[in-house]
Amino acid sequence: MPKNIIVRTNKPETKITKEIDDVIYIDVHAPAKDNKANIEILKFLKKKYKKQFKIIKGLKSKEKIIEEL
Repeated sequence: MPKNIIVRTNKPETKITKEIDDVIYIDVHAPAKDNKANIEILKFLKKKYKKQFKIIKGLKSKEKIIEEL
């Protein structure tokens, strides 16, 4: 089931700041340059939930839709 995430980049650490319904708010340490933030988001979610995810929409946006593989 796809989930919406909203990302804020260049933060001191990568963490989930809040979850409201189907929206997850994530602070990401990496910059939004050269796909670094997207890679860090996927690594963080894999470590936290022990599942693999992919970004299906919003590769260049702070609002993204992710899906479990």
